Amino acid sequence: MREKILAVLEKNARIDIHELAMLLGESEAAVANEIADMEKENVIRGYHTLINWENTSNERVEALIEVNVTPQRGMGYDRIAERIYQYNEVDSVYLMSGAFDFMVLLEGKTMREVALFVSERLAPLESVTGTSTHFVLKKYKDHGTEMEVKKEDERQLFMA
Repeated sequence: MREKILAVLEKNARIDIHELAMLLGESEAAVANEIADMEKENVIRGYHTLINWENTSNERVEALIEVNVTPQRGMGYDRIAERIYQYNEVDSVYLMSGAFDFMVLLEGKTMREVALFVSERLAPLESVTGTSTHFVLKKYKDHGTEMEVKKEDERQLFMA
């Protein structure tokens, strides 16, 4: 039941307990208890709303930053990641395979704000040997959801 609950909540965190219980063929109490257990066990770490900020007046700039580091002896990458994710601007930090060590996702009000964060706070960190910043220009799909609603073609063909 646990994996089924997680699969549904991952797609729709707003589903109510009654509907989820009916969907799974379980009692509301059993589903509610399982969710509470997963929250206590830190399996469920939070609930999020996916917002298309382009459809609001709130200006935001999102950036993906490739970060190369030299791991610290006896601490590996964890200590460096912890220093990076402590910044409020940082949304996500991932240890990566390939040409760079970390992918840092962050948000700012302007490109300049992001650039200043990278140059004044991230790049000077001990162990950071290089960064490469990529700005998100447009989102087509985010967390499995298409970001633009396709409009129906309302043109009509008239024949004489």
